[in-house]
Parts: sequence; C-alpha cells; structure tokens
Amino acid sequence: MINISFPDGAVRQYEKGTTAMAIARSISEGLAKKVLAAGVNGQVWDANRPIEQDASLKLYTWSDPEGKNTFWHSSAHLMAEAVQAQFPGVKFWVGPALDKGFYYDMDLGDRKISEEDLLLIEKKMNELAKQDNAYTRQEISKADAVRYFTEKGDEYKLDLLSNLQDGGITFYTQGSFTDLCRGPHIPATGAIRAIKLTSIAGAYWKGDEKNKQLTRIYGVTFPNQKELDEYLALLEEAKKRDHRKLGKELGIFTMDDDVGPGLVLWMPNGTIIIEELEKLAKETEEAADYKRVVTPHIAKESMYLTSGHLPYYKESMFPPMELDGTKYYLKAMNCPHHHKIFAAEQKSYKDLPLRLAEYGTCYRYEQSGELFGLMRVRCLHMNDAHIYCTKEQFADEFKAVNEMYLKYFKIFGIDQYVMRLSLHEPSKLGQKYIDEPELWLETEEMVRKVLKETNTPYVEVQDEGAFYGPKIDVQIWSAIGREFTLATNQVDFAQGKRFGLEFINQQNTTETPLIIHRAPLGTHERFIGFLLEHYAGKFPAWLAPQQVRILPISDKFLDYANETRRNLKKAGVRAGVDDRNEKIGKKIRDAELAKVPYMLVVGEKEMNENKVSVRRQGKGDAGMQDIGAFTTQILGEITERRSPE
Repeated sequence: MINISFPDGAVRQYEKGTTAMAIARSISEGLAKKVLAAGVNGQVWDANRPIEQDASLKLYTWSDPEGKNTFWHSSAHLMAEAVQAQFPGVKFWVGPALDKGFYYDMDLGDRKISEEDLLLIEKKMNELAKQDNAYTRQEISKADAVRYFTEKGDEYKLDLLSNLQDGGITFYTQGSFTDLCRGPHIPATGAIRAIKLTSIAGAYWKGDEKNKQLTRIYGVTFPNQKELDEYLALLEEAKKRDHRKLGKELGIFTMDDDVGPGLVLWMPNGTIIIEELEKLAKETEEAADYKRVVTPHIAKESMYLTSGHLPYYKESMFPPMELDGTKYYLKAMNCPHHHKIFAAEQKSYKDLPLRLAEYGTCYRYEQSGELFGLMRVRCLHMNDAHIYCTKEQFADEFKAVNEMYLKYFKIFGIDQYVMRLSLHEPSKLGQKYIDEPELWLETEEMVRKVLKETNTPYVEVQDEGAFYGPKIDVQIWSAIGREFTLATNQVDFAQGKRFGLEFINQQNTTETPLIIHRAPLGTHERFIGFLLEHYAGKFPAWLAPQQVRILPISDKFLDYANETRRNLKKAGVRAGVDDRNEKIGKKIRDAELAKVPYMLVVGEKEMNENKVSVRRQGKGDAGMQDIGAFTTQILGEITERRSPE
C-alpha cells in the first residue's frame, strides 16, 4: 500500500500502482468524469499514469490552469492526427498549449493548407474525438526512438531527440497518431467536444529566420459548445479592438519598409498620446522626488561588458558599429548609463534613496518572426527609472513603486492584474544568472516579503529572473479579458558592484547600494497598443488626440465654429472644426468613427444664444449647453484624468 496526501491534509492508503483517475473514482464517479490531469508531488501527470510510491496528489479539472493546459496540448495531438490523415507524409515539429488554445508547427513539403482545408481538418478532428481514443504513454529507449523517426524520415523529431537523454523519453499514442512527447495528456479524446481551428501562419523552424519556414495551425477547443461560442464572440470583439487596425484607422502610428521592420513612426495623433503619457509620468515622478536625466542612444562596448549585458544579452542587441577602432552598440537598456550618472559624483547615505528617471529610447534586435505591431518592436521608448538605496530603504522603495502601479491602474481603469515574481534557477548560476547564490535567495525573500506585507496579488515563476536579480513582471487584463505584460520591477544586486558604485554610510565606510529597476508604464509602444485595445480606440478625453470636434450645420456658422474652437484651444482643449460642405448627419457619423469624445453641433440657435449642442461619443445628444459651462466641464474631466463613464 502507498500513502496519498490530499490538498486538505487528509492522507489515505491505496494499492501501489493506482492512478489518479482510480482515486477520483473512489471519491465519486462525477469527479472522475471531470478529471483531466493530476498533480503528483508537484508535477503534472496523466490521470491514468500508475503511482508507485507515497505521493501528494491534486486532481485537475477544466477549472484549473493545469487542466486547461493539458486539454489544449492533447487537442494539438488530435489536430496532428487529423492533419496526418489529410496530408500523408507531413512532418511535425512542436505543438504546445497556449494561454488560450494551441498550435502545431509542421512541414507539409510543397503543399499548402487553405482555409477550406482547415474546415476539413476540423471535421476530421470531430470524427476522431468521438472515437474516444485513449492517450497512452510509452517509455522508450533513445535508440528505439531514433530508429522510429529515422524510418519515418522525420528530421524534426530527430533533432529534438538529439537533446534528450536515455531514461526520460516517452511516446504518446492516440488512435493512429504517435508522437515524441513528455506529456501529460487527458485520458481520452472524447472529452474534446467543441473544436475551432482559428488561423494559419508561417513560423521559422526553431524561430530562426535562416531556417525553413514551417506551417503553423492555431486552434482552440472546449469541453462544450457553449464555451466555444462565447470564446469566438470574444475573438470577434478582439478583432474590432486590434491595435494594428485601430492604429491605422485613427492615425496613431505607421510602419514603412524603407524605415525597417519593428521601427514605429508615430503620427501626430499618436504623438499627442505619447506626450500626455509622459506628462502623467513626469508629474507622478516629480511628486515622488525622482530626478530626470537624459542619456545617449549609443555607448562603447566596454560599458556593456562591465554591465554584463553583452555576455548575457548579446542576442537581443543590434550588431556593433566600429568607429576609430572602437566598437559601439545601440542602447538596449538605460541602466548602465544611469549607473554612470550615479558614479559621476560622490554620494553619502544622505543622498539616498536617489531616483533617476528617463523616458529613454532603447533598441532591441527582436527576431523578425517575433515582431508584432506595437507589442514587439525594435525601437522602444521606456518609462524607465533606477532607484539607488540602502538595504534598510529597500522595502519602502519597492512598496512605493508598487503603489505607483496601483495609481496608474486606477487612472486607466485596469481592474484585473497580478505580479509575476520571477526567480532564478540554481542550476543556471554562472550561465543565465549572476553566480551569487546567497544574494539571489536574500533578494528574492526581500521582494516576497514586501508583496505579502502589502497584500499584493502575485504568483512565483521559476527561471524567469533578470540575469542580475529577481524581478516582477506586471500582468494586466484589458476590458475584454486579454492579458498583457505591462511593465517590470527588478531588483539588482550585481550592477552596483560591477560599476564600483559606492556611497559613504553612517559608519563613514563605503557601501554598495541596492538598485531597483522600474518601468510602471512600460514602453510607449506596448502600453499604447494595450490602451487602443482596452478602450477600443475610445480614449478618455484627457488622452484623446482630438478632444472636441465642432460641427457647423452649414457654412453660415463657420465663423462661430472657429471662434468656439479658438476659445477652447486658449483654455487648453484640443479642438477642431469640420468645415467640409457635408450634411450634419455625415459629420456626426465621421466624428463617431474617429472616436472623438465630444461633438459640438452649432447652428443659428446656438450662435444666437452663445451655446453649443453637445454630443457624447457613443451616447448621442447630451443637450444644449453654455460654452463656458461646457469648457469648465471638459477641463475638469481632462485635469482629473477621468475615464469614460
């Protein structure tokens, strides 16, 4: 017999070799029908995999992230089986689960998959799912695995096998499809009852643009049709809110092949949004005693060798340029420049904490296949700052940064968020991470303690820290529930030593400061991309490129319209006049499409009474109002940075 420990603390005995599914069935048949996978000693397992020794056990259903992940990865295998039936000889690379759904990369040779093919593959998946074939796990020697894929002529799986060791290789089979996979999988295909293949894309093998381009098919599945229908409705709404579509329609940004991929050209409307965000950041940071600095866009190789960025971060930096025998790199991050500013003048403990802020321009060499609108770019403008403090000051400074995040969340109407505490992986010290094991543990605990004391929602993630210390990635959700990584808050215990940064402490000896890297508004690129989707392009008045559009009923009222615009502009309101010879209905429709927050219709009555007829974007007629009263109202909305009601 073996002892099985449950999350509630209960311990029960079962026969050796029992499975999570059998244990679930012993509790209730209803529970067993819902189980998709199991947590065994902290690892996600197949629900039907034998448990041979004492273990802690969690049962995962559709309501658990682990259950969904297993469900979607199993769906990728089901899709591969359907593709194999439609396209004999296809070769597969990898098919992971995503936050929502899955994809599989494949080599179809000279064949192409069309939208019509997707429907046929979908139909085949439904047929295969109804067969309720079990997902079976087989441990296999490396030699046998290599022999199997050599006979198939599958160079992609052979490449995967070259990095695997004997004793840890498994095959999974369902129906007529066998794949190299570490699992886990759901018990059988019958649980997959609603299927939609969503798109086709190209993807370079291993993400390297020098390699062959494979076909990637995306899909999503659910245990029932109702959830799939709700998800597809959400997808349709997301398409309307796509920041690339809205950015073009609203004249926010553009990109041009002659400028280069991933390099954004901000148009006048987008530049207004940028300036408003910078104004908000500068006001907030000035109130918190930050000092502003400006640094160059390039620096010598020697500085990035000192910082450690070249050994650890070189693949994400643009290639160097050589001048007078010296290599220079485009700035990929602002921190080394700020460290040099700290070092330029002697500091004492009375100067700390020192907070240096900059909306710095950085350049990152993202792979072309990873570029995506404003979300993944090669030139980015970062709401950056570095806080130099003592260990005793750290908790208060880190807490203040988190409070700054919360202030911004309130302004932008961000209700759902979580902090991802990214930790190091001990086995990668000296490779991916600075080799300071004690400092890693100490600083990770410092961050963890602040998060707990402030009741900040967070999750811990192993092996995602910065190379110089633990970090927090801020995950936020838009109005329709799409997840974004907004910004980062990082602890740095290494750069101070590398740059020889020191201050004179109260004991009159030198000490190295701790450094906090923070960027609450992330980059202009990513944050404006998020805001476009979050607001569906309907920016609050304070942030809207044009806050008011004045619509004269005819040319007879143009002078009054222009006078109104001048008065609004003098008061600090961004206003324009639609002076086209068009009917008022069309002018209103066009202003609605341009998502202008306020429209002021002016005709004879308005002119004679020095009033305006006010329309709210998306809400229609708000009645006639004195121009002075309207100006006071909108200025209050702008000054207080209120979100739309």
